Amino acid sequence: MTTVEGIVLKERIVGEQDKFIDILTREKGMIELSVKGARKINGKSGSSTQLFAFSRFCYDKRGDRLILNSSEPVHIFYDIRNTLTGLSLASYFAEVLRFCVSERTDSGNVLRLFLNCLHFIEKGTRSQSQIKSIFELRLMSEIGFMPDVLACRECGAFEPDEVYFSFLEGCFYCSDCRPEGDNFKMSLNVLTAVRHIVLSDMERLFSFRVSGETESRLACFSELYLTTHLERSFKTLEFYRSLLSGQM
Repeated sequence: MTTVEGIVLKERIVGEQDKFIDILTREKGMIELSVKGARKINGKSGSSTQLFAFSRFCYDKRGDRLILNSSEPVHIFYDIRNTLTGLSLASYFAEVLRFCVSERTDSGNVLRLFLNCLHFIEKGTRSQSQIKSIFELRLMSEIGFMPDVLACRECGAFEPDEVYFSFLEGCFYCSDCRPEGDNFKMSLNVLTAVRHIVLSDMERLFSFRVSGETESRLACFSELYLTTHLERSFKTLEFYRSLLSGQM
């Protein structure tokens, strides 16, 4: 019998009463559990195995499958469903995590990042755009794709007047050292925000605010950085974008 804490990222219905759930855990990375009788009205797994439920799971291994024995909810994040954009943003995060995180990996920081992002979506105390940028850039840093934002790659300038980021090389240049080709132009304010996201302690990760043009350019940068290095887009991201365009 094994006990883990984790959060449900996806549900897949099997037959009339059962389902599989994908769970992000601290110690074991991504695992798939078979939940018997999940769709019964009085099913004992209940709320603890629904989407975005952070729960304590106890399971057995039978052959090549993991079978849920019992579960207990820790936090459900039910209020994420209060807004369609909040729910779709959380779904985008979940899809990215299912793509990035493998089995049997230490995912403590990634789980903590996701839980914190869901908390701020649920409470509405940070803009969804800022939460999205924090998730994208910090996740990439945690899984080995941290951007080099310490100084100009060529001359070492720390705070140049103009900053040009190369997605291909994962670093930035000042205007004097800027190489030929397509480079993302960002202000010093955006660079400062990116530095905070990728370099700060987890306790201080959300302790900054941006707005206006800085927030907009940060959102553009973080999304391009993630999709460029993961070499794909996500259907949930496209849906989230469609919701935002419909609000304009």
